[in-house]
Amino acid sequence: MVRNMFEFQPSLKNKDGHLLFDNINVEDLVKEFDTPLYLISEKRIRDKYRTLHDILIQDYDKIRIYYAAKANSNLNVLKILRTEGAYLDAVSPGEIFLALKAGFLPERILFTGTSVRTDELNFIADSQVTVNIDSYSELNRLLNHMIPKTLSVRINPKIGSGHHDHCITAGPETKFGLWEEVTLKTYQKAKEVGVEKFGIHMHIGSGILKIESILLAFNNLLSMAKKIRDKINITFEFIDMGGGLGVPYKPQEKEIDLTLFSKKILSLFKRKITEYNLGNPFFCLEPGRYLVSDSSILLTSVNTIKVTPFKKFVGVDVGFNTLLRPSMYGSYHHILVANKLNSPKNQIYDVVGPICESGDVIAKNRQLPMVEEGDLLAILNAGAYGFAMSSQYNSRPRAAEVLIKDKKYFLSRKRETFNSLLLNQQIEK
Repeated sequence: MVRNMFEFQPSLKNKDGHLLFDNINVEDLVKEFDTPLYLISEKRIRDKYRTLHDILIQDYDKIRIYYAAKANSNLNVLKILRTEGAYLDAVSPGEIFLALKAGFLPERILFTGTSVRTDELNFIADSQVTVNIDSYSELNRLLNHMIPKTLSVRINPKIGSGHHDHCITAGPETKFGLWEEVTLKTYQKAKEVGVEKFGIHMHIGSGILKIESILLAFNNLLSMAKKIRDKINITFEFIDMGGGLGVPYKPQEKEIDLTLFSKKILSLFKRKITEYNLGNPFFCLEPGRYLVSDSSILLTSVNTIKVTPFKKFVGVDVGFNTLLRPSMYGSYHHILVANKLNSPKNQIYDVVGPICESGDVIAKNRQLPMVEEGDLLAILNAGAYGFAMSSQYNSRPRAAEVLIKDKKYFLSRKRETFNSLLLNQQIEK
């Protein structure tokens, strides 16, 4: 069944054929801030976090939700989630730096990296965040610098899943996580040198809409926890299933049934920690996309209409420098003509950007109203991996971001200028 986008994205409203986002006319915002422009709904982020937390806490009373900052590291987004009570999942020293700037306490940050440089590892350890080890090498280099009080290990649960091959982060083909023999060796050494508290972690992929693969992998994680406890006599403070909760991008896709997800995953969790004598650990998960994807839209102006014997092209000022996902993953983002919501969708277009590459396509064969130069398009579900993956490719300054709260708005990130392209560059004399 194809759903009306306005029915399941409450931030969107149609007022006489014009798009409102959090009750503000997006055309008015474009007049003030120009395009490309990311709009962020604070209310939507808070609502998504509260919905997830309230469902989980009904099934188990020790819950930690670690926001996966790689999805969107805007300081205001981080602050919103911190004030909701979220913990934070960081994958780089830069994300730790931003999290601390946004007010997160070090003990509420979990670092999970791969191929981590030694100087980065030292910075992370000195920041006093919890480290989630991804290789035996990483453990040895960490211990050369300091012995942490708490340590976690990312295992490979042998099962991966995700919306694209590039987003599958477990199984035999992936670079992530430790396999069983090295996992046992890692925990044994950490205990011998004096680490006091432990966690265990997995992450199988991103953009998952069916929970069966998560359940299978999580069962493997819990079985590994039992082996570690039996052989090394370790008690786990937390058990982390990672992230990966997907969201519907296409109108015909269904949302994850969070109530069913919670009951199934936490029923398995509670049954196994009792059966395996694993104590009373925190259950942790790391949503990123789920919390922020539909909190944002990306506005783009139509600058060119081009008709060839084969195609009708809508040329806009957003390219894969601004929104990479369609070119990188073949991802679908729903598009609305923000000033023509009531017009019949009787045309088929490719929506393309200004980047000098044929892969710069935002949407192919998209059914839209008759589009004209000067129209305004709204690209939906842009809050996750939108600005976070943008670049200055083709020497194009990055977009601005506006935060909307209680019918008011705030420029949360200024638009870059040509002078931004000069930052840190030097000309030899």
